[in-house]
Parts: sequence; C-alpha cells; structure tokens
Amino acid sequence: MTVSHIFALIMAVIMTASMILTFVIIYSLLRFSFDPLSGIITSSSFVALMSIVVGTILSSYVSKKMLRPILKINDAAKKVATGDFSVRLDERSISKEIREIAGNFNVMVRELSNTETLRDDFVSNVSHEFKTPLSAIEGYATLLQDESLSREEQQKYINYILDNTGRLTKLTQNILSLSRLENQEIVIQKEQFLLDEQIRCVLLTYESRWEEKNLIIDLNLERIMFYGNQSLLAQVWSNLIDNAIKFSNQNGILSIDCLATGNEVVVTVKDTGIGMEDDVKKHVFDKFYQGERSHNVKGNGLGLALVKLIVERCDGTVSLESEKGIGTAITVTLQTDN
Repeated sequence: MTVSHIFALIMAVIMTASMILTFVIIYSLLRFSFDPLSGIITSSSFVALMSIVVGTILSSYVSKKMLRPILKINDAAKKVATGDFSVRLDERSISKEIREIAGNFNVMVRELSNTETLRDDFVSNVSHEFKTPLSAIEGYATLLQDESLSREEQQKYINYILDNTGRLTKLTQNILSLSRLENQEIVIQKEQFLLDEQIRCVLLTYESRWEEKNLIIDLNLERIMFYGNQSLLAQVWSNLIDNAIKFSNQNGILSIDCLATGNEVVVTVKDTGIGMEDDVKKHVFDKFYQGERSHNVKGNGLGLALVKLIVERCDGTVSLESEKGIGTAITVTLQTDN
C-alpha cells in the first residue's frame, strides 16, 4: 500500500466517523428536543443542528484541502524516485507547515538535480579524458607496424605513445588521490622536511618544459622546516607548477615565493600567461572543469581540484588571482603550529 493510499484511507475513516457522529447527534436532538404538543423542533435544537451540519461541511472541505497537497507531495516524491528532478511543488498553501514542506522539497530536488548534473559531467569527462590518449596510443601503435618507417618516424611515434601514457598515468593518480582524500578527514603520516627544498626538487622535474618555452624562473624561497605530509604537498606544487608552465606564453616569467609570516607559510606560484576570465575563475577549483573547452591544452581539469582538497585537508587555504592576458597567481597558506 502506497503513502497516498494510506492518507486516503485515514481521511476516509475520519470523514466517515464524522458523518456517523453527525447523524447520531441529529437523531438524538430530534428525538429528545422534539415537542410532541407543538409538533416542531425547538429553536435551540435547530440552531445546534444547523451548527453541526455547517461544521461537518467545513470539516470535510478543510480535510480535502489538507489532503490534496499531501497527495501532490507524494506524487512528486514518486517522480523524483524515478529520476525526474524537474518536478516542483506549489509553495502556496493555507497551512504554514505544508508551505514549509513544499519549499524544503523544492530545495532538495534542486540539490539532487545539481548533484546528478555533476555526476553526469564527471562520467562524461572521465570517459573523454581516457578515450583521447587511448585512441592516440592505439593509432601510433598501429603506425609503428609499418616496416617502411624511418628510425626518426618510429621514435616520434614512440614519444607520442609515451606522452599519452603519461597523461593516463597522471589522470589515474589524480582520480585515486581525490577519491582517497574525499573519504579521509585527517591527513596522517606527517613528518619534518624542508619545504623550500621540496619546491626546488619539484620545479627541476619540469626543467625540459620551461626550457622549451624559454621561461625566466624567479625564485624567492625562504629556508623553512615544515611539519606535514610530504607526498601530498609535493602533488600541490607539482600541479601548480605544471599549470603555470602549461598556460605561460613563450619567453614568459614563472615566479615562486615561499615565505614564513608568523605562524603561517605562504607559497605563491605566479605566471605571466594567458590568465582567466571571471566566469572561469568561479569554477577553476571544480573537478573536471577546464577553461579551455576545446581540449587543445593538455589537462584533465583535476589538478586544481586536487590542490584545493589537499590544502584543505592540511588545514590550509588556497586563493587565486588572475587577469585575462596578464597572468595568474595562486597562493597557498599553511599553518606551521601543527
């Protein structure tokens, strides 16, 4: 039996009991208030009778008015259960409680709709990000089967395969890291390490890329002994530096500052690249969001989402300043009194 049937049964029982009680009262009044000498019902009994009749009619009307929105809520809940998140309830009602229920229901459905959209986008983007490098690997592997290829052509195709394999590896690592962190409230395995030295080591792994763009590297790294999760923070600097190089213009400047101020460490990675528009800045830390919609720029939209999650798990904050055509600066602030 559904909820609507239960409500209908309850209201039917109430209305039936009300009608029976009304007839019993009417019968009692007619029997005990009837004047056999005059052959009429006394005026007081008539008033009482009319009051009961009117009360019964009003009770029936109000019951129906109260039951109707409840049944609508039940029908709407059924639609949501089948995946229809477009349903909305009318928030106008004679009852304050019903209005509140309808309003809360509409808020819930909107949130569910947003969650469903994010889930669909996540699946779509993951599929796209895996499919692109896999297709490239398959294509170049097929070309390598041509025995007439020169040694240079073979090496070029091999490099393409290795490059796309690296993209898959990084994508998989980012997804696994996000999954672990989203289900882990506390960062464990903390240790003492030189934060400035870690940033230098991460930067050196991108040497070939910054040399390819002929970037000027401007470092201002204060010697800082930090207590935290070394592997997680290495991912933060890796993603920030990777993005800074990726979106830098040829012959640009890549600046990295690491300074201690009071009980905080502030690390800023700044580039003089393409920058971001306002609508991009609003979503830049969302999973799989890419300001470059055409996917011409290599990336999977997980880097900054991972940065934000790691920094928050380390009880820090991350902020971004960017201007289209001028560049971007991302600042990470960490507490040193842990």
